This record gives sequence, C-alpha cells and structure tokens, in this order.
Amino acid sequence: MDRLDCDRMFVAVLEIGSFAGAAVRLGTSSSQASKLVSRLEQQLGVQLFRRSTRALSPTEVGRAYYARVKPLLEAFDTLDASVRDSATTPTGRLKISAPGTFGTAVLAGVLVGFARLYPLIELDVNFSDRAVNIVDEGFDMAIRIGKLDDSSLIARRLGDVPVRVAASPAYLLQHGTPQHWRDLAAHACISDTNFRDPWHWPFVTSCGEPVAMPIRGRLCFSNTEACLQAALAGLGIARLPGFIAAPALQRGDMIALLEAFAAPPLGLFALYPPARHLAQKTRLLIDYLADYFRQHPPG
Repeated sequence: MDRLDCDRMFVAVLEIGSFAGAAVRLGTSSSQASKLVSRLEQQLGVQLFRRSTRALSPTEVGRAYYARVKPLLEAFDTLDASVRDSATTPTGRLKISAPGTFGTAVLAGVLVGFARLYPLIELDVNFSDRAVNIVDEGFDMAIRIGKLDDSSLIARRLGDVPVRVAASPAYLLQHGTPQHWRDLAAHACISDTNFRDPWHWPFVTSCGEPVAMPIRGRLCFSNTEACLQAALAGLGIARLPGFIAAPALQRGDMIALLEAFAAPPLGLFALYPPARHLAQKTRLLIDYLADYFRQHPPG
C-alpha cells in the first residue's frame, strides 16, 4: 500500500468522520479504507483514531498529524497538477454536477462543444436537482443557479438567468391580465418547488424595493418543464426560468406578465473546491462556459 494512499485516506476519514464516507470520496470500499488507516497507524507506531461500534474520533496524536500532513498533501497535489498542466494537450476526467432541466435544455449542448474542442478530456456529468456534496461525492465542479449558500467552495459567476412570469393567452382571456404583482392574489399560480421559496414570488416595486408576493394555486411541480406544460394548458400563471420560457414566448404560446416589476435575474455559477492550483481541465471548462454564456445568455 502506498504511503500517500494511506495518508489521503486518513485525511478523508478524519474530515468526514467515517470509513464508509471516506471510501465513497476516494472511490474504494469501507474495508480498504480501514486497512489503509490501520497500515498507517502501524507505520507510525501510534493510534490515530479511537474506534467503537458507535463512534470514530481522532486521538490527540491523530489531530496533530492531520494538521501537519494535510498541507503536505495539498503541496504534493499542487506540484502534481502543475507538472501535468505543462503538457500541451489537456487530458483527464471531469466529474460535473448540474441542475436537471438546465442541464438537458442548455448545458448539454455547450458541453458537447467543449468535448469536441478537447477530445482527450473525459466528461462524467450528473444532471440532477439534488444539491450534491461536491467534495464528499468526488465532483470536480458543479453548476448552480440562484443564491448560493455560504460554504468553503469557490464560486465563479458565469452569467445571469432571468425569471419570467407568464401565462397562456387562453388563461388571460378567461381570467384577465394582472397589471400589478398584487393582482396575483386573485389568480391561480403554478409553483415550481425547485425555487428557494416557491410560495412567495419576488418582485421589485415602482420605487425599486424588493417584495415577496404570497401566491396560491392547486398545482405545484418539482420540474420547471411540467410547470410550463400546465401553463400552456391554461391552468394558471407560472414563474419560469428564461431558458424554458423563451421559446413559448417567442411563438406567442405564452405572454410575459408584470415585466415592469421583474426581480433581478438569478446568478449562474460554477462551484469548485478550493485548491492552490486549479486543475487545467477544470479551468479550461470554466473559462469555456464563461465565454459561451457571455455571448449566449441563458434566457
């Protein structure tokens, strides 16, 4: 067993708090994780963890060793990455997480273009609205839309995603067209539960103050395309990301509402773990996405 493998597993176990979680991060089995840490303890002649059937906790020596070995591993990874990046042709595997609908509707085509440009970079892309743990689940980066939670991750803004309030002509003919955000109280609204607060729609007053309008309606979906289909069927007013609403608006199948009170667009971000040296493959993709969305705003 390589000493670096043992040290990396020790760091992962201490940070996550379990052999199973550390095994998932490093792509191995729980039994192998335990063997690597035991081998390290044998080599050092010390106990790094206190083990019981219910708990796993670092010893004082284990915490001290972690404080010394973690920077050494980071320095080694930086050296390794810088040498690899000196190669003229970028290679390697990129594991990416992205929101489901945005991924299939927008991002997939952009990634295909990147794959053509860099044929030796492998892409492993997970389209899901689940908020993955980037570090623990082994992702190199993630694409996120909206307000970001505070974390140790580094975020780079790639662009803006406008959100449109819209309804079908048939619905507006039957129920009338709201002229003010307060008018939504008298309308059936279709909620997308992927939004942070789907039951309060944000607007900006004529004075520029942000407001949140409580909405009501009998339909809610955890998928924005389903919300669009319900709105197209005349079942209510929907709040949709611009990249989903735009085609229907352009065809005239949907009519944009309350544009004078529209809230600021949501941010589109690339998130990645902090590192002294960002891997070339990751940097290339983030730069490619930033350039693309600068020229082709999503929505």
